[in-house]
Amino acid sequence: MNGPIRVLLADDHALLREGVRMILESQPDIVVVGEAATGREAIQEAQILHPDVVLMDLTMPEGGGIEATQKIKQDLPNTQVLVLTMHDTQEYFFRVLQAGASGYVVKGAQKSDLLSAIRAVASGGVYLFPTVAKRLVGDYLRQAHQGEGAEPVEKLTEREQEVLRLFVDGMTGREIAEHLFLSPATVDRHRANIMAKLGLHSRAELIKYALQRGLIQMDS
Repeated sequence: MNGPIRVLLADDHALLREGVRMILESQPDIVVVGEAATGREAIQEAQILHPDVVLMDLTMPEGGGIEATQKIKQDLPNTQVLVLTMHDTQEYFFRVLQAGASGYVVKGAQKSDLLSAIRAVASGGVYLFPTVAKRLVGDYLRQAHQGEGAEPVEKLTEREQEVLRLFVDGMTGREIAEHLFLSPATVDRHRANIMAKLGLHSRAELIKYALQRGLIQMDS
């Protein structure tokens, strides 16, 4: 990416926006280009400013964050949406991913988590907040122990499973190619094969599949 990451803040709490702005603008590679206090304003400002990342609250007046995310991704596919919310349940997690968001950070996260998330989604990756990911994987492991887990991933080759893990960990196709010493075209082919074999049609479905089967690489 050329130049700093351009961020639009969307939250109905002015004090929170001010605090987040101070955190972000202390970084040499991030600049806040605008603010919005409602879902409608978030859409309007995004259409005017074309930010790299929209930091989106879920519960705002005049259209919530999920509706705003859907509209922004529809109009500006190159703008990434990172949700910053107090909600940390599976329901909200998968709804925002299905809407087109590239990441999910819980309010109260460490400053380093927020900065890592912004940089990850700005570079085309996906950011999964650790506590949410661990809860989802824990649910899957409980189901598997009780014999309720979904079908295994043996249908994927070893290389495809490796690509899947790296993709869900937030790496871009180019980063995966460099990490595995493959060409970008080969990584794209592996990803297409993964989607076809698993019968998936979107990044949200792919992430959900990987989470449910404990394929996420997480910090201990």
